Amino acid sequence: MDYLPIFLNLKQQPCLIIGGGVVAARKADLLIKAGGTVTVIAPELKQEMQSHLQAEKIEWIKATFSPEMLDTLPRPKVVIAATDEETVNQAAYQACQARHIPINVADQTELCDFILPAIIERDPITIAVSTGGRSPILARIIKARLETLIPAGFGRLADWLGRVRPKIKSKIPSPEGRKAFWERLLNGSFVQKAMQNQTEAAEQLLEQTLQATLDSQTADNPQGEVYLIGAGPGDPDLMTFKALQLLQQADVVLYDRLVNPAILDMARREAERIYVGKKSKQHAIPQPNINQMLVDLAKQGKKVARLKGGDPYIFGRGAEEAEELVKHNIPFEVVPGITAAAGCSAYAGFPLTHREFSQSVTLITGHQQAGAAEIDYGRLAHSGDTMVFYMGIKNAPKIQQGLLSHGLSPDTPAAIIEKGTTPEQRNTYTTLGQLSKTIEQQQIQPPALMIIGEVIQVKERLVSQETLVGGKA
Repeated sequence: MDYLPIFLNLKQQPCLIIGGGVVAARKADLLIKAGGTVTVIAPELKQEMQSHLQAEKIEWIKATFSPEMLDTLPRPKVVIAATDEETVNQAAYQACQARHIPINVADQTELCDFILPAIIERDPITIAVSTGGRSPILARIIKARLETLIPAGFGRLADWLGRVRPKIKSKIPSPEGRKAFWERLLNGSFVQKAMQNQTEAAEQLLEQTLQATLDSQTADNPQGEVYLIGAGPGDPDLMTFKALQLLQQADVVLYDRLVNPAILDMARREAERIYVGKKSKQHAIPQPNINQMLVDLAKQGKKVARLKGGDPYIFGRGAEEAEELVKHNIPFEVVPGITAAAGCSAYAGFPLTHREFSQSVTLITGHQQAGAAEIDYGRLAHSGDTMVFYMGIKNAPKIQQGLLSHGLSPDTPAAIIEKGTTPEQRNTYTTLGQLSKTIEQQQIQPPALMIIGEVIQVKERLVSQETLVGGKA
């Protein structure tokens, strides 16, 4: 995070603008809207700033800025320098630094203690978008997209919630209870009713939700719930809307090693985060303990997100966790995720099935645990399937030998995809006969996926379109 996003109270506070041109006028407009008392220092004012002066929204000091002026004026909360003179901007920056006054020099990020974001206003809601000063145009494009997604009625909704908030606080004393109430209310049809000014219907829904929350609090055993969420293979953009919605409702997040930190950051800031990741021969928390943690947390009345890489029901042991929840009558929901096989192959630029090469695909765990059935290499070698091996890097020599010994050609194409769908994705192409040697020579380490099958050849036909899906050779 380059800058800490904060919303500063400037009502009746002195603010200083250095410059009288178009850019300075736009900055002054923001400070005026925020309720600041704005003084402008400039030898002359352009038309827009003149309009502010005529409307008595600013005070004007007709002069070129000099550092000593800061000592004769009321100490400003913020200073914005927006002149065409580099020496003036530099002098303003140095003077403010010496006096510990926050300053923004327009279009010079290196001379900024703070930056002004692109703003979406749905009064009293304010949404700020920043690129850390790298690209104001990009921030503006993002703002334009958000404008289309956030109806004007959200401001009306926020006003309404502000009015009923004291009532809810008096009825529900505990913070946890109020949180449950607001989440239940704002994830239902109340939002649309309030935004459309359907007062009677909205008030009825509010009262119903309040009573339901009070009833649940008086129950002897408050009951939480568990969400088994597939986070996808790595790219945060591959998360589903439902996964994101439930993740942001959770009080506690239990997450795996393969979950992208950017996805974890999507959870509520107040949510507790518990790492339960595993890798070969290193299980931070054994699976039975994880199962019990889910039960215990839910029995405490918490909403628990069990966040897994890929899909929870494809080599994610989600079914084992679900079975334990069923035994204890814990409500749960499974949110599918894009499994690594689909995500990695697409980002590498080839499909898993194609009518000319393979009409079926088999997903295999290459990490054989005690008690698990052995891989049927004979069936795989003669099936014509595209084979996708999860967690198979360490056992690659065994997998290679099993397929070759049952007649699969050593010339069969193979791909190893490391850190799939992330910016660090690396695709390595080889053949079944060279698989183990390639892994050793390229020093390939987990997490990596092995794909074996003739369908990999399709990549050559699609290479010109590869960049559209994020793949790189």
